[in-house]
Amino acid sequence: MNRQLFAGLFTEGTTDVRFLEPIVEKTLAEIAFECKGNIEIEVKTIEIVKTNLNFVEQVQEASKKGIEDFGIMLLCVHTDADDITDRQVRQSKIQPAKEFLSCLDENRFCKIVAAIIPIQMTEAWMLADTTLLKEQIGTTQSDAELGLHRNPEEVNNPKNLIREIIRATQADRKQRQRGRELDISDLYQIIGQSLELSSLERLSSYQNFKQEVREALITLNFL
Repeated sequence: MNRQLFAGLFTEGTTDVRFLEPIVEKTLAEIAFECKGNIEIEVKTIEIVKTNLNFVEQVQEASKKGIEDFGIMLLCVHTDADDITDRQVRQSKIQPAKEFLSCLDENRFCKIVAAIIPIQMTEAWMLADTTLLKEQIGTTQSDAELGLHRNPEEVNNPKNLIREIIRATQADRKQRQRGRELDISDLYQIIGQSLELSSLERLSSYQNFKQEVREALITLNFL
């Protein structure tokens, strides 16, 4: 018997959505293989008006909208750590949001949350497969030459690093290709779609997200 899993994705920004939506879909599909029977998965991006709302209020609104519009059973919530660990974000944002939702009506709010907290920022996950990243940027330089030889979670500003690589390789690319200049915004969707989950497995922040998804599916009696 086929069962359906409707999940919502709530992110900090639109560029995050482009990268994270396929990652969330692939992660859910992978864990679904551990479940009994066939599971049909559908992931919907939740968009709300964030003006004048703090993080907990934003999650509350996304939780409500996800139920009303899509009947979601799981809400994946993204926020960058902006730090070398996710400890502060979990204490100041994620845990308060989860505790607040736990007190609400389950018929009106999705109360099951899996947190996506990339160390530093989302772009750290884009560094997980340097071969893929270099292919999309269009450079044959080595990881060491480009500063990609470090653990992605140890890069202080991964977004700036990617921008610098694009800038540094722009002149060479112009000689080989014609057309508009590449921008980092061009990379989010294609890398998110192409990135193998095995490349993300070495990142602690992805492992944490995957574990939260697994726990959510246990709560939902899928696992």
